[in-house]
Amino acid sequence: MTIRLSAAALDRIARTAAVPAYDRAAMRAGILHFGVGNFHRAHQAVYLDDLFATGRDLDFGIVGTGVMPGDAAMIDTLAAQDFLTTVVEQEADRSVARVTGPMIGAIAPGDRAAIVARLADPAIRIVSMTITEGGYYIDPATGLFNAGHPDIVADSLSPAGPRTVFGLIAAGLRRRREAGIAPFTVMSCDNIPHNGVVARNAVAGLAALTDPGLAAWIRDTVAFPNGMVDRITPATGARERQMLAEDFGIEDGWPVFCEGFRQWVLEDHFPAGRPALETVGVQFVPDVSPYELMKIRILNGGHATIAYPAGLLDIHFVHEAMAHPLVAGFLDRLEREEIIPVVPPVPDTDLAAYFDLTKRRFANPKIGDTIRRLCLDGSNRQPKFIIPTIADRLARGQAVDGLALESALWCRYCFGTTESGAAIAPNDPNWDRLTETARRAKDDPAQWLAMDDIYGEVGRAAPFRLAFAAALRALWSEGVAATLSRYGAGGTAGP
Repeated sequence: MTIRLSAAALDRIARTAAVPAYDRAAMRAGILHFGVGNFHRAHQAVYLDDLFATGRDLDFGIVGTGVMPGDAAMIDTLAAQDFLTTVVEQEADRSVARVTGPMIGAIAPGDRAAIVARLADPAIRIVSMTITEGGYYIDPATGLFNAGHPDIVADSLSPAGPRTVFGLIAAGLRRRREAGIAPFTVMSCDNIPHNGVVARNAVAGLAALTDPGLAAWIRDTVAFPNGMVDRITPATGARERQMLAEDFGIEDGWPVFCEGFRQWVLEDHFPAGRPALETVGVQFVPDVSPYELMKIRILNGGHATIAYPAGLLDIHFVHEAMAHPLVAGFLDRLEREEIIPVVPPVPDTDLAAYFDLTKRRFANPKIGDTIRRLCLDGSNRQPKFIIPTIADRLARGQAVDGLALESALWCRYCFGTTESGAAIAPNDPNWDRLTETARRAKDDPAQWLAMDDIYGEVGRAAPFRLAFAAALRALWSEGVAATLSRYGAGGTAGP
């Protein structure tokens, strides 16, 4: 018989899983977090759970909220189990469950007045967010804040009733400024290069549309530290809920399964104070740039590299893709010959060893991470994880054959069918546009690179255009397997 997760059941749950080793009743709110999805609860919340277990900083409890429809379902589920989460850490030889409890309350996503009021509360010293790469209103071609996005325009017309994360943060900061309350620190926990800078540009950029004085105050006084976060965390489904029930006897409405590895590198810029996360493994550095670039190029770029060939070959799980010699061979050659050589040095880090660790993490059979998750939202991820590497190599006059093949595989995937002829369900916010463009590109590859908002100058560079066209034609004339086989054997993507 399973035990339903709740605070009252923790004594019984402790027989099969670790439970919070601190008095949750003694906690006080110090962090407001937007986006309480799986990654947040496998990463930031776990570090805080470890910290609170030492008896420190219990005044940095988390209040969760969000702005998306899915956030409401997540918050309702967590509220029903006293804001506790079961986190299952999985490696090939072990699975360990723990119940975490740093979240002590939540605000419904639709209750904008309550969110702004809590943002204005002096007790809130950090506002953090995991809102995905696509949630920052970035123009993919320029990398700059898109002030013309309809959501941003709508918030600028109604600053007292904002609907975006950045509109809400700006409203909270406006109220604190008016009341003479020191600003909170804004901490992005998303996989975006210079995520603190990007968050600052979004908050100040939105504020500037209605209140230039507020925008200047935000830029001058509010801290937005950059950070690098890393932990492979798949989506939760029936499979995970059943495994939790069978292996640990726990019924959790939204458990989190993840790998054992985790990493968090942060710039130490928290004027309003912060929890002592360095005591539980968070690395504080003066400049996070080398670490985040390494992770985004090698790990996230690696995910993109295996995603589309595996998706086209009807491979379901990531570890299965790593066991496929053509997919694994493509990843290995592309990383070693084109990606890693343009990643700058990282303090105390061997990039080749980091890549070897990355491959072992991808191959973890326990995680159950899906290829479809890796293929998701390419229109936002490719400009962040792949295209900058292409730009760097072009600037150096270096070959881009493997990167062009990766881009051609994304195009082929967006055509909407796998090699076996199976339909690919929509898997991008811009799926209709991508599918239409991919179908035109089958006969005219230049059509794909003409998406200037995604490729920008890279799409107009002759060496990349030629390599991309050759790769896409090879995929259509010879198939994915034959094209990967030639490339993996040391040849070019095109015939």
